[in-house]
Amino acid sequence: MLDRVRACLLLLVLLAGCGTAPAPPPVSSGSAATAPGTFRSTSRPLSTGWKITVYYTAVEEFHHDDPVPVTGCPRLDCENGDDHLGEYPESFVNAVEAEGTGKTLSGRFLNWSYDTGFWLDDAPRASDGGSLTPFVSAAADPGVLPQGTGFTIADCGRQEDGSAPPAAVCARLRKAEWRISDEFTPGLGGSRHVDAYIGPETGPGFTESEWYLTLENAKLAVG
Repeated sequence: MLDRVRACLLLLVLLAGCGTAPAPPPVSSGSAATAPGTFRSTSRPLSTGWKITVYYTAVEEFHHDDPVPVTGCPRLDCENGDDHLGEYPESFVNAVEAEGTGKTLSGRFLNWSYDTGFWLDDAPRASDGGSLTPFVSAAADPGVLPQGTGFTIADCGRQEDGSAPPAAVCARLRKAEWRISDEFTPGLGGSRHVDAYIGPETGPGFTESEWYLTLENAKLAVG
């Protein structure tokens, strides 16, 4: 009995206790079991099954087709105006209506929303009244993610054709800290759909580049 006590005392000095060593911490889901570059570790709860699209600011400089006249509001504090706002390449105007914002050759922004129409502004404008910020601003239906909600992309999921997204694009999207400051045109959102703003287009044919993509079954860390 005395020998057993002495043995325990010796172990107490060496191990700071006589008993079972604590179990190692559990491996975070998606660390060793997930391919490198697809999963972002986070302490926030994950929400699965999301669709992620991207939107951008059109740039008039990269559009060279025939101009068309645009009417609307010459300032922000106006709705459905009928002032002449200038003539712009038709593809540029179409992109502004699809994406919500475009930078003109003058340096001003031609913006569009379903409830305002076209207007000229000094910034690419989000629906909360602030400026869109690349790799920060995002849109969702208000009943899905209210304005001000923050999230990160923990897993990019797959592209529509089932392929993995380009590694550099996925890494940049995952690195960003997103915040809902914009909302979809009614009917274009959905119960698990976010639209991520990636800034101005960088050249002609931007929508054919690897940056203009749709991701399915992505994972978000919300909150």
